[in-house]
Amino acid sequence: MTVSALDRRFMGAAIRLARRHLGLTAPNPSVGALVVAAAPDGPRVVGRGVTALGGRPHAEPQALQQAGEAARGATLYVTLEPCSHHGRTPPCCDAVIAAGIARVVVALRDPDPRVSGHGFARLRAAGIDVVEGVEAEAARDGLAGHLSRVLRGRPWVRLKLAVSADRMLGRRDEANVAVTGPLARARTHVMRAEADAVLIGIGTALIDDPELTVRLPGLASSSPTRVVVDAGARLPPTGRLARSARDVPLRLLVGEHADLDRRRALAALGVDIVPVPEGGDGRLDPEAALARLAADGIGTLMVEGGAEIAASLVAHDLVDEVALFDADVRVGLGALALPEVVETALRPGAGRFRVVGHEAVGVDRLTCYRRLAPDPV
Repeated sequence: MTVSALDRRFMGAAIRLARRHLGLTAPNPSVGALVVAAAPDGPRVVGRGVTALGGRPHAEPQALQQAGEAARGATLYVTLEPCSHHGRTPPCCDAVIAAGIARVVVALRDPDPRVSGHGFARLRAAGIDVVEGVEAEAARDGLAGHLSRVLRGRPWVRLKLAVSADRMLGRRDEANVAVTGPLARARTHVMRAEADAVLIGIGTALIDDPELTVRLPGLASSSPTRVVVDAGARLPPTGRLARSARDVPLRLLVGEHADLDRRRALAALGVDIVPVPEGGDGRLDPEAALARLAADGIGTLMVEGGAEIAASLVAHDLVDEVALFDADVRVGLGALALPEVVETALRPGAGRFRVVGHEAVGVDRLTCYRRLAPDPV
């Protein structure tokens, strides 16, 4: 089938629409859908839909409902293959067929074996023209978490780091050292809002006593699930994280032999205690930890600290992208350096990551890197 400039334009609009609910639809991906009908003055959008908060209803039935009778003979643009299986809601394919849609344009095939190709086959069997792969690369960014969870059994991992001019992450045993400026910190909150979960290690939790919520005007409800890697269940019940567990989900990844009384005390506060297998060094197995998060519906994971967690994930080749803020501040003596394994991996020519973006964020600079290793996502 011929793909026109208008097809690309409307798919681009559907992709932008899907971004509105990034981080808010787990375990389902955020999908965008547009119904476009012919009109005397040219094609006109008659229905819009994006996966609802919590994952249901899906984008397609919302767009079709908004379009009503105008959907008959129209084109549906959708960022991911419409589902064809019965889950908690009827198949989206059935709604598309019943609405009388004549043509469906899709960015990406859904790798979920319950859907993959079956949705397209059902639409074609109903006489609907189906066009696949329109603006696929652009759509992949917003669907990376879903693709990773289905194809690799782990979340898409973004490691966020902020380093000083002397390549330090902060001071040892000293909380809340401001390395970056206010605009960089605001950008970090936007990244949190777009993630299904944000993760730190117990060292960062003990030193910083953070909240890990989104604290930008109008985005408080977009705070992701907080995750702490805490093999020994040492998280203080009196800390900000534990005290807010009933307001914003908090998941504690603990070792199988973590103290039972401490686990019970934290669970009583609403903390979700998740046992994870330990490696030979007594630390939690990072691959097992990510697999457990994916099994619980987390597709996109933002990692904010600390140095040990960053080094472990990079060493195990479990980081998909890095957001590195560079600041002009110098931390000086007593500082915590950027781990050598991370510094080496990001070095040009190392063959681990490639630079995909570079921009000024206030007084700081943000460089984004993507993993180079062969990958199905």
